[in-house]
Amino acid sequence: MNSNSSQPQGVDPVALITGTSSGFGLLTAITLARRGYRVIATMRDLGRSKELVQQAEQAGVRERIHLLALDVTDEASIASAIQESLELAGRMDVLVNNAGFAVGGFVEEVSMEEWRRQLETNFFGLVAVTKAVLPHMRVQRSGLIINVSSVSGLSGFQGYGPYAASKFAVEGFSESLRQEMLSFGVRVVLVEPGSFRTPIWDKGITGMHRSEGSPYHTRLEEVLRYSRRASETAPDPQEVADLIGRITALRAPKLRYPVGRGSRVLMIGKALLPWKVLEGIISRSLRAMK
Repeated sequence: MNSNSSQPQGVDPVALITGTSSGFGLLTAITLARRGYRVIATMRDLGRSKELVQQAEQAGVRERIHLLALDVTDEASIASAIQESLELAGRMDVLVNNAGFAVGGFVEEVSMEEWRRQLETNFFGLVAVTKAVLPHMRVQRSGLIINVSSVSGLSGFQGYGPYAASKFAVEGFSESLRQEMLSFGVRVVLVEPGSFRTPIWDKGITGMHRSEGSPYHTRLEEVLRYSRRASETAPDPQEVADLIGRITALRAPKLRYPVGRGSRVLMIGKALLPWKVLEGIISRSLRAMK
C-alpha cells in the first residue's frame, strides 16, 4: 500500500488509471486494487470494460474498482472524470498515464492526420490529464504520477516513427515535470517497457501504413517479421503491473524504470556505444528475422 506519509490514517489511497480496457492498464488496476487502493479505472468506451470487470471479480477486488469514461483527447471528458473522481474519493494519490496506441509505417507513408492522431492521444492527452490532476496533488503536497513510456522512448526504430516521437515527447515532459513538482511533494516516474504480450503491438502491426508499390516494401517486411516474432515471444505484461505496484510503495522513486526484454540493454547500449554501432546492431537484428 502507498507509503506516502501524508496519507490520512484509515483512508485508502486513491489511484486513477487511464486506458484500463486491456493490457498494462487493466492489469495495473487489478494490481493496485489488491494493494489496497481505491482504483478509478478509466477508458474511452465503457462498453469495453467486460474483461476488467471479470478479472476484478475473479481477483475479489471488484468493489475497489470504480469505472469511469475518460477520453484523453477530450478536455470536457477529462474535467468531468476528474471531478467525479474527487467527489467519489475526496483525494488523488496516484495517476497512471497509460492510455495510448501505436501508429506504424515509414515516415513518408504515414499521413499527417495519423501523425497528429498519434501525438494527440499518446502525448497531448497525457499532458491534459496530468494538468487536470496536478492542482489537487499540489494542494495535498503529495502524489505520484507514473507515465507509461516505452523502449521506443529510449531509441527510435524504423517503421514506428510516430510512436517513438510520442514516447520521446513523454520522456522530456516527465523530466521537466519531475523537477517542477519536487518541492510540492509530487513525484514523477517513467516506466519504460520493452515488448510484452499486449494488444497494442497486434493493432500496430495490422494497421501498418503502406502504399502501393512502396519503395520501403522490403524493409517494411523485415520490420513486420521482427514485430510479429517479438510479439509471439514477449513476456507476461503482469511484470509491468507488478513494477508499478512496487513503485507506489516507494517514498523516493527514481525517474526511470526500464522493464522487460531489451529495455535495460538498450538504455545501457545507447549510453555507452557510438550511435553507428548501435544502429548496426539493430539493423542486423531485423535481418536475422528472415
